[in-house]
Parts: sequence; C-alpha cells; structure tokens
Amino acid sequence: MPLDTWFALLVFAVVTSATPGPNTLMLLASGVNFGFRRSLPHMAGVVSGFCLLLLCVGFGLGVVLTAFPPLHVLLKLAGGVYLLYLAWRLATAGSLNKSRANPQPLGLLGAMLFQWVNPKAWMMAVTAMALYSQIESPHVSVVWVTLVYGAVGLPTVVFWAGFGSVLRDWLDHPLRLKWFNRLMAVLLALTIVPLVQ
Repeated sequence: MPLDTWFALLVFAVVTSATPGPNTLMLLASGVNFGFRRSLPHMAGVVSGFCLLLLCVGFGLGVVLTAFPPLHVLLKLAGGVYLLYLAWRLATAGSLNKSRANPQPLGLLGAMLFQWVNPKAWMMAVTAMALYSQIESPHVSVVWVTLVYGAVGLPTVVFWAGFGSVLRDWLDHPLRLKWFNRLMAVLLALTIVPLVQ
C-alpha cells in the first residue's frame, strides 16, 4: 500500500472512530455511570467487534448485503430498534449509587454484537474497505485496514470512557446526572437518522 494511501487511511480511521456516534456516546455514558475500570469490557468489545466486522465486510459480507437488499433492511431495522432500547435504558438510568448496585455496563460480548447493528460501524466498515482495500492484494489489504482501525480504536475508546469517568464526580448529583443521561439518550436516538434516509 503506497504511503499516501496509508496516510489517507489513518486520517479516515481517526476521523470516523473519534467523532461522536453510538459507540462513543455509549462509552462516554458508561464512563460516567460505571467508571473507567468497569467500562473496560465495553471498550474491548467495541474494538474487537468492529475489527471482526471489518474483516467480515472485507472478505465478502458487503457483497452479500448488496446482493440481498432485504437482509440489509433487516439489519438496519434491528439496529434502529436496539439503539432506541439503549437510549431508553440510558434515559431512565438512576443515580451513580444506584448504578453501582443494580445495572451493569455493556459487557465484552454485548459490545461486540452491538457493532453488527450499529449503523455508523457498518458505514465505516463498508466505506473503509471500498476505499482502501487493494485489488492487487485484497486479503493483505483487508488485514491492514483492520489493523489500522484496531490501533486507532484503542486510544479512541480509552479517551471517551476516560472522559466520562472524569465527569463522574461533577455528575454525582442526581439532577445533573439525570439531564446528562437524557441528553446522551437523545443524541444516541438521533444516530438513527441516517437509517431512515
């Protein structure tokens, strides 16, 4: 892969990974509600699940979705419903003390599976593979694109969950936390908009 292509891929990976979307908003909220350490499985699930999605798209799943549009529509519907469920859960979350006793943060498997219904993750995966996989070495380039996203994804998830945990003390006030969670829930629900366009 030429150096200018590597640079373009790196910039694309940073911009698409670091900008707000379902994963970043959920990690921010998880950092606030559960703290950094309890959010580690969620972080690991986002990175590993997205890398698995990238590999699958790169090795042919994107072609299957293009060939069978109803399957793509089904994935979009499932993603929209799940995002609304997560937004509702976030909007109705209790105080930080209650969060420690009852609800659990999204775990490794849940975060991995979420990538399969996350509309932004699909857009990133399909676009990255379309732009940066190379015809002359398709398998190698798919692996390289995945490795770049994995390397960029790790500091990104750490940043968002860490930022949430920094806000934790300030938000350890019932009214502030309630409005923060509601704001995050609205923003998360708004990520569905690309699904209906």
